[in-house]
Order: sequence, then C-alpha cells, then structure tokens
Amino acid sequence: MPNSDQLTTTISLEAYGIKNAKVKYQLSPEKLQALTVNKGQGVETASDVLAVNTGEFTGRSPKDRFIVKDDITADKVWWGDINIPFDPEKFDALYDKVTDYLSEKDIFVRDSYACADPKYRLNIRVINEYPWSNMFAYNMFLRPTDDELEDFDPEWLVVNAPGFMADPKVDGTRQHNFAILNFTKKIALIGGTGYTGEIKKGIFSALNFILPVYKNTLPMHCSANVGKNEDTAIFFGLSGTGKTTLSTDPNRSLIGDDEHGWTNENTVFNFEGGCYAKVINLSKEHEPEIYDAIKKGAILENVILDDHGEVDFEDTSITQNTRVSYPIDHIENVRKPSIGRNPKNIFFLTADAFGVIPPISKLTPAQAAYHFISGYTAKVAGTEAGVVEPVPSFSACFGAPFMPLHPAKYAEMLSKKMKTSGVNVWLVNTGWTGGPYGVGTRMKLKYTRAMINAVLNGDLGLYNYDDYHIHSVFGVAQPRECPGVPTSVLSPRATWNNDKAYYETAFKLTNAFRENFKKFEMHCNEEIRRGGPQRYAF
Repeated sequence: MPNSDQLTTTISLEAYGIKNAKVKYQLSPEKLQALTVNKGQGVETASDVLAVNTGEFTGRSPKDRFIVKDDITADKVWWGDINIPFDPEKFDALYDKVTDYLSEKDIFVRDSYACADPKYRLNIRVINEYPWSNMFAYNMFLRPTDDELEDFDPEWLVVNAPGFMADPKVDGTRQHNFAILNFTKKIALIGGTGYTGEIKKGIFSALNFILPVYKNTLPMHCSANVGKNEDTAIFFGLSGTGKTTLSTDPNRSLIGDDEHGWTNENTVFNFEGGCYAKVINLSKEHEPEIYDAIKKGAILENVILDDHGEVDFEDTSITQNTRVSYPIDHIENVRKPSIGRNPKNIFFLTADAFGVIPPISKLTPAQAAYHFISGYTAKVAGTEAGVVEPVPSFSACFGAPFMPLHPAKYAEMLSKKMKTSGVNVWLVNTGWTGGPYGVGTRMKLKYTRAMINAVLNGDLGLYNYDDYHIHSVFGVAQPRECPGVPTSVLSPRATWNNDKAYYETAFKLTNAFRENFKKFEMHCNEEIRRGGPQRYAF
C-alpha cells in the first residue's frame, strides 16, 4: 500500500460509528497545508509555513480533562482535580454524538505510532475534523513506512472534533469542550477545542499510565539529548523553563523535546516524532536550531503576521502560548532512531520568578525525589488574570496534568533508576537573578548554557565542601565556580545586594514548598520528606 495522496477511499470509518464520511487517508503535509489554506482555516507566511489560529482555546484546559473510571482505572488512577473521573455510560453516549457529528463530513485519518523503541511501540489511528489538525498529528507522532502501513493494526484511537460542542447538562462535561481518556476502549475523545496540544497530550497521558503499570518503564515529561560519548542528558521542566531550548544543542544529538520513557535496559526513548515548541520572543540569535526548524511543513499557532507575511514573535496579542510544531528531522542534529543509552545527568529546570534559587545546584537522591514530586516553577505578572506578583506554581513530576498515577509512584521509579544507574541530578534556575520578577533580570541564556555544558563536560568538580557551598535555606549544593559564568552569578544572595530582602523572600518560597508537599507526605518515606527545605518562617 503506497503512502500517498491517492489513499483517499481505502479506509472505512463505519466500524467507529462514522457513516458516509469522505475519508482523506494519510495525506501528505503538503496536501493538508493546501487544503487548510483553501478552506480559509489558515494562511501561509512569507516562508511558506502554515499559520493557524486555534480559536477559543490557545492552550490546554486542565479542568476539562477526564478519565473514564472503570475496572482498569478505578483502583490505580490518582483521582482528584487533575484526573477527573468520567462515567462509562456518559462516555459511550458522548462518543456516539461525536461520531454522528462527524458523519457525512470530509474526515482526515492518519495512522502513526508513539514510542521510538519497538519494544514499547503503540500504534495509533487519528481521526480529525480539520486538515491542519491531521497535519499536526503527522508532525508530532512517529511516521510509519510504506511497508509498516501494509498490515498496520491500530491499538489506540484518537477522535478529534473541534467543531463539536458538548451540552454539559446532558453529556456530563464541565463545559462545551472536553478531552477524555477511556483505557478500556483505548480511545482519546476530544471535542470543542482546536488546540492541537490536546491531541498529543491525550496519547502521552495514556502512555504515562500504560508504561509504568504494564511495562515497568518510567514515563517522563522531559527533553533529552545525547553526546558524542553516548552520554544521555535528561531535562525536566514545565512550559517556559527552557526544556526545548536547552536540549537543542548543536554539539549534542536531540532525542526529543517533550516526552520520553526510561526502560529497565537503561535506555531512554522518545514518545514522539516531532517537537512542539513555544515561540514567544523567539530569535535566530538565541535559539537558532528552533528558529531554522520553522520552515515548510511546520505549523505556527496563534502568531501574528505583518503585511508581508513575516512573523512577529514578540506579539502576544492572541496568547503568550504561541507555538510551532514540526517533524523532528527539521532539526539538523537529531538522534536516529530517537533512543539514548547510559543516562548520566538529569536537569530539573525551574523559572524561579522570586529569584532566590541558585542558578545551578547539585541534588542528593532525597532532594531529587522531593523536587521531582514538587515540580516547582513560578507564574509571573501578566500571564494570568489577577497575577500581579510572582506566584509559586507546583506540578508534580514536572507534568502533573498528564500523570494518571500518584506522583509518589513515578518518584519511586525515578529514585530506583537514579541509584542503579548512578545518574547525577541538578536543579537549574532559568528564572530571575538579582531580585524577583519586576526587580531583577532573567538569567542570561548564555550563562545557563555554560552551566549545563560544565556539567556535561565534568567541569564542576566533586561533591565536597571545597567545590560546593550548601545553601543555608534550601540545603542544595551550589558550585563555587563554573567556567564561563561570573562567580557572583552563582550565588543568588550575592546578586541581590540586600540580604534581609533575599532571606525574607527565600523563606516565603520555602513555606510554599512545605505547604504544597503536605498532600504527598503520607505517601513518602522520611528520607524523601527531608529532601526539601528544612528552614522556614512562621
């Protein structure tokens, strides 16, 4: 079966309840881009890149993400505000309404898979209402060869209908949009939102359940790259902390920028076949690899173009969450296949808007487990309504919205792998220095890169009192010297020039850490509980 645009009638959707649809199967990105423009659903930039507007939703809607509560999930999922239960019968009724809505329409279908390691591969069929959503699936999932399509057997189904609006009173949703996982039927059902991130995050949330429960593999919301000596580095971090930027390194091969699995064989594999990067304030000078990846085949979301079709990356009039998706081979230096071995260093990235966490520090295993469960970063003024000063933001495992199990389960797996592999863990503050947001300045990217490179090159010395200073509030070990970084920058207190204000702010943040961790304490041993800040203010 050739993988070409000729395959427009070979797939029937009757078995899924979608009747008399005009099926466009496995269309090329070029064809999907042309259809998007012809339908008036997108425009092309001066460099022929497709630019779309995702509509009402320009980001995920965490309160509208559900998991069907059934025999598989009832006793395993960590239910609550993140993993919200959904009734199986309500799901079936809503699914039938969505498939009825999609019947008779032009429908775009793509077969693809997740997980670069063949032992963990998950075959996926994606059904989209819009051509650009299907192009996103082409970019973000792994692409089967022609031979692999011959006997392709999809295990999971994604049904994506942005134009369908749910009736909350009837359908059991919170509002008209929804993203629901059904582990028994192996379906991700998405409606009422055009934000494409829901498509990939649906499947990756499913893998975050499947891999630890059935495959004894740790799923990670992280980026990863590998050096010439086959040493793998892993970068955890929430949106805006630099996860994609710092892992995209011309001197190291990119494994992936967002979702990975760490196996019992001590290998790290990419879930996906592309990158989904934020482009706010993107520049060729600071992020050349990502900037150059925005070429024909990429999809820009919610950006503003000038009269000449050029992108204004500083314009956030639609959203601060402007993004681009592109196949991973748009990056020149990529690992093929997307598998790394021998993890040596893990970086926890945080954009500390309080400006009190050291720019880089080494963590003990207990501290690593504590900070992994905490998943700290900070919101700054202007990012959300009502936010006028820095606000601590905690997301367990640096990806709580995508983690169906209790965070302690993932932390236990990470701790075990740390001990067996001898990996080093580092806390890196890509946020503010010299004071909090509004007073200090953002840490220079060149300094953060120098710190990362120093770790990877083995230049930061051994963990001892001669080479490291133990921070008096957070208890982490900050290096006294680092090549390419002024010594004064390594001490956050020294950059403030106001010890009293610094310590008051630091204690304020430690209180937030301790308050956040209360909900995890009963699930953690004493060693992990003592891995956090021990000093606090009343």
